[in-house]
Amino acid sequence: MTDATGSVVVVAGATRGAGRGIAAAFGEAGATVVCTGRSSRAGRAGVVSDYAGRPETIEETAELVTALGGRGVARQVDHLDPAQVAELAAWLRTEFGRVDVLVNDIWGAEDLKGAPAEWDTPLWEHDLAVGLRILRLAIDTHLITSHHLLPLVLARPGGLVVEVTDGTTAFNADHYRISVFYDLAKVAVNRLAWSQGRELAPRGATALAVTPGWMRSELMLEAFGVTEATWRQAVGSTAPQGFAQSETPRFVGRAIAALAADPERARWNQTSVTAGELARTYGVVDLDGTQPDAWALH
Repeated sequence: MTDATGSVVVVAGATRGAGRGIAAAFGEAGATVVCTGRSSRAGRAGVVSDYAGRPETIEETAELVTALGGRGVARQVDHLDPAQVAELAAWLRTEFGRVDVLVNDIWGAEDLKGAPAEWDTPLWEHDLAVGLRILRLAIDTHLITSHHLLPLVLARPGGLVVEVTDGTTAFNADHYRISVFYDLAKVAVNRLAWSQGRELAPRGATALAVTPGWMRSELMLEAFGVTEATWRQAVGSTAPQGFAQSETPRFVGRAIAALAADPERARWNQTSVTAGELARTYGVVDLDGTQPDAWALH
């Protein structure tokens, strides 16, 4: 089991999906995990999630972290608002004085990318406002967050930044991803990890991009009409056969937590890898004891 006792981890975009799984995995490892996002029980004036109808909250994620053995702290933040992220940074500086691991998992455009019937819509026919919103949610949020939090990552040697995206650099290089806007968003986040790694390495920190496999997020399970307990029933019926190699959100979290505990993690700097690659390197398994890697299907 990975030991992250004493570590301060910020998971930006921890409300659901990979973010919640990553926060939970660091909780298993004993870390203090600051879980940020827009969906909160308490609410904050003017902060509205693009998933306003979803039931998940950052408080639920923080409670899960604590239940698993860590310390979960929920902070409602709209990562598109520089003032709110600056406020988060000031609070972190006062409360902890540093951030050991920053995970940029902010997204929020799952609905905006559209259903499969809408994919491959050419740029000139695509809704421009929707496309630009996708880019803002996928790229601006990560830039704003890193701008304000990287000084805390650099507060002591060994800091780690993980950019979560969809598709590795190698895969995305010759695969068109849904639309020009979505495609650009996913390519850009990989490059952002590479660029940050170039700037962080001389200062003793590491940055890389990690892509989950086919993840059984709350939205994915709902789309196929199953739960985590019954997901195999979807294989070959509501979901393609490849869904059999899918993974829980906790899997990518365990892979990243294991990476963070590696004293030689700097060897991953500026790379773009899958959760499966990290899992094989560190011997990480999913909740059912398997090592799924849906990206191997591509």
